[in-house]
Amino acid sequence: MATVELDDIHKRFGAEEVIKGVSLTVADGEFIVIVGPSGCGKSTLLRMVAGLETITSGELRINGLRANEKEPMDRDIAMVFQNYALYPHMSVAQNMGYGLKIAGLPRDAIAAKVAEAAKLLQLKDLLDRKPRQLSGGQRQRVAMGRAIVRDPAVFLFDEPLSNLDAKLRVQMRLEIRQLQADLGTTALYVTHDQVEAMTMADRMIVMNAGRAEQIGTPLDVYERPSTLFAAQFIGSPAMNVLPAEGGADGLRVAEMVLPNPAAITGPVMVGLRPEHLYPDPEGPIGLRVRLAEPLGANTLLHGTLASGEAFTASLAGVHGIGQGGTMLRLSVAPENIHLFDAASGRRLG
Repeated sequence: MATVELDDIHKRFGAEEVIKGVSLTVADGEFIVIVGPSGCGKSTLLRMVAGLETITSGELRINGLRANEKEPMDRDIAMVFQNYALYPHMSVAQNMGYGLKIAGLPRDAIAAKVAEAAKLLQLKDLLDRKPRQLSGGQRQRVAMGRAIVRDPAVFLFDEPLSNLDAKLRVQMRLEIRQLQADLGTTALYVTHDQVEAMTMADRMIVMNAGRAEQIGTPLDVYERPSTLFAAQFIGSPAMNVLPAEGGADGLRVAEMVLPNPAAITGPVMVGLRPEHLYPDPEGPIGLRVRLAEPLGANTLLHGTLASGEAFTASLAGVHGIGQGGTMLRLSVAPENIHLFDAASGRRLG
C-alpha cells in the first residue's frame, strides 16, 4: 500500500497546456475517482502517475519518494486499461502471470499467485480458456487479475467499464470497489460516468479543461458544489441553472421570486436540483410540462418556465401528469438553493 502525492502537476504538449496545476494527496488505501467529460485531462493525469506520460513540471511522490523520473516498472503500480490489453494467443492463466514471468519469478510461485487471484475473481474454471472464449466481464476480471498478482502499492484504472453493458457495469463497479477494499490497496480510477464516481469514490476529483474544479467526497461535491461546472456535472438529471438578481426581497428569476438564503445582492446564477423540487399549489416556480418520463421510483418532468428557459423536475413516485402543456406549480426549500457568481461561476454563500 502507498500514499500518492501530486504537487502542482502540469503537462504540456508543445505550446498546449493540458494539465494546469493539479495538487492532491491520496491517503494509504484510499479510492480516488477522477471524473470529467472527454478531453478534460483525466486520463493524461493518470498516465503521468503511471509513468506513461512525462510530467512537464511539478512533483509526483509515491510513498514520499519523488517518482517523476522513475520508469513505470519501478513505481510499484499496476494499471487496468479500458480495452483489457489481453494477449489473444495466451490462456487466462498465462495472461495473468505474464508480468511475473517477465520479472523472473519461479514457475511455482507464479502458479500460486495466479491461483490465488483466480479464486478471488471467480476465474478458477476459466484458467485454460483464451480471451476470445470469455465475456466482456470475464475479460475485465482477467485484466484485474493480472494487476492483482503483482501485489502493487497502487492500482490505476483507466475507464475499465466503458466497454460493458449497463447491467454488467453496475455489477463490476461493485466488484471492483469490494476487491479494492478487501485488498486495502490505494487506487486511482478514471471515468466520465458521474454515477460510477458517486458510488465508488472515497473522494473524487472533478476535472474540467485540465483543472481540478473540486476535490471532495461524493456527497460534499453533490451538496456543496464549488463551481457551476461541478454543480452541473455531478447529479442526474443535471442541475437547473438560471440567471437571477439578488435583492432584499429575494432572488428574482425571470417572473419568479425565490428565497435568498445567503442575502446576496446583484447578478447571480441560481442552481436548483430537479430532485429537490416538490409540488406546491402556491409555489413560485411555474413549469409547463412538455414531456413526462415515469421511471417507477420517480418521474422526470421536462418543460419550460414562463421565460422560455428549459427546466426539469424529478418527483418521487409515479405521477399521472399529462403532457403537452400541463402547468405545474413547484417549490424548493431555501437550503436547497445554490448560488454562484455570475462572472466566475464560483459558489457564493
